[in-house]
Amino acid sequence: MRKKKQKIYLIIKRIMDLIFAILMLIIFAIPMIIVAIAIKSEDGGDVLYKSKRVGKDLKEFCLYKFRSMKMERKELESNLTHDEMVTKVGKFIRKTSLDELPQLINIIKGNMSFIGPRPWIPEYYEYFTDEQKKRANVLPGISGLAQVNGRNGINIFEKIDYDLQYIENMGIIQDVKIVFATIKAVFLKENAEITEEEIKCEIRNLKEQK
Repeated sequence: MRKKKQKIYLIIKRIMDLIFAILMLIIFAIPMIIVAIAIKSEDGGDVLYKSKRVGKDLKEFCLYKFRSMKMERKELESNLTHDEMVTKVGKFIRKTSLDELPQLINIIKGNMSFIGPRPWIPEYYEYFTDEQKKRANVLPGISGLAQVNGRNGINIFEKIDYDLQYIENMGIIQDVKIVFATIKAVFLKENAEITEEEIKCEIRNLKEQK
């Protein structure tokens, strides 16, 4: 009976994802065009940042975000701090979460959902236990239980625990609660960012658990 309910829930969730993703693309079309022009005007670089991530069933996909870092950041990393590598436009779109809007395309393509565990880079999964890999049993989301319970202010193991808790209690009511909590988290703007050094630290912590 539970499997049947989950199947119905996932069908409804996918339909709602498509409807709201298309509506939001229409509503935010002009702001997205303005952001794209601003990014291009600042340094002439790529508008979108593309990153390989792990999705449902451990399948990799390309995640889209508006680019917020300087194009030549690899060359600048040894001389500049993380904040200094973020462009002026990038600082604004990160604070307002506008950099996440291109992920609406990922939702329409079926790579992501609005709600679910955040999609992480493949390096994380190299050190996951079988239990931790269960976070890939569902579509990754733009926001999730971990994002509304500390975001990047909690450690990697707490994030994974929240993700597994979300999967264990999947349902429309939980998703609706996360949506409203996400709106609050966006306005608070707390622990929204994670640096590359912090990502490396999380991966080291995962490696050391074995």
